[in-house]
Amino acid sequence: MKNSFTTIGKTLTAAIAVLAFGAGAADAQQRTRITVYTAIENEQLPVFKEAFEKVAPDVEIAWVRDSTGTIAARFLAEKDNPRADAIWGLSVTSLILFEQQGLLADYKPKGYDKLKPLFKDQTAPFTWHGIDAYAASICVNTAVAKAQNLPIPKTWADLVNPAYKGKIVMPNPASSGTGYLTVAAWQQIMGDAAAWQYMDKLHENVGVYLHSGSAPCVQAARGEYAIGISFDMRAASEKTKGAPVEIVVPTEGVGWDMEASAIVKTTKNMAAAQKLMDYSSSAEANRDLYSKYYNVVADPDAKGTAPNYPAETEARMLKIDLAAMANNRDKTLAEWSKRYDGKSAPK
Repeated sequence: MKNSFTTIGKTLTAAIAVLAFGAGAADAQQRTRITVYTAIENEQLPVFKEAFEKVAPDVEIAWVRDSTGTIAARFLAEKDNPRADAIWGLSVTSLILFEQQGLLADYKPKGYDKLKPLFKDQTAPFTWHGIDAYAASICVNTAVAKAQNLPIPKTWADLVNPAYKGKIVMPNPASSGTGYLTVAAWQQIMGDAAAWQYMDKLHENVGVYLHSGSAPCVQAARGEYAIGISFDMRAASEKTKGAPVEIVVPTEGVGWDMEASAIVKTTKNMAAAQKLMDYSSSAEANRDLYSKYYNVVADPDAKGTAPNYPAETEARMLKIDLAAMANNRDKTLAEWSKRYDGKSAPK
């Protein structure tokens, strides 16, 4: 009898295991995996993924992440055979170029109408929506500046002071969205010819051009360089971590860009990609995600809470023609690379 009960028990256990496996396999088959291209910061990736998959448990994100210029170049290189299903968090000037080439799907997500006008695609087809904005800023290591008797800059013009020779680090605009928005702002503030003259002088003071917008501020925070041209949120983050950083928002005005989201026109997972866009534009995403990392976000009711954020930033953001910024990109970057790429860090 004991053997009979043992046999029955083993049979039941095996049956339950088969049923459980079958249920797990069915759940796995029902979950749609989408490839999402992004340039958001590495530490944000797991947070964004977990938040979205919690509200859309039938969808799984597979990130492809790199700096803005690199991910945009990759996307354009793949345009005849796109690998991505969606974009969540990439420079809107890149998305404008993608839109012009017919690579994005026309879709207005559920939260679209509530967004600030600045964060909405203004002309049909409506292919993208913004999520947050970031602006150029200067990170100055005050300990290094004091030790080396360096003045604290207040303007872009101050950065060509010969005292800073070899002490400045800046993003390469060909690979960094922060680098490009900074160069585009100089062109707007000074005019094209004067901006190149300015960059010729600045080049003498730059030690190296790095391939991300964060890295210059990180290196300045560590004391590897006295000054890093970076963006507002990274500057605030490094200061909050305790780095001896003074955040300078140049008085002439600063360039800015916004991170935006869109669906790739050729996706075979349209329903899943639309769910991502609906979440990306939602009040929940603005409140629980974007406002934790950025102080300027798309939803008017979401307030950024990042400590040490320079309050004067939004007032000094220049009025920029984003479409012109996108269309001038290739010409500007070709000229920049010809003049200055010799100091770029290896990729």
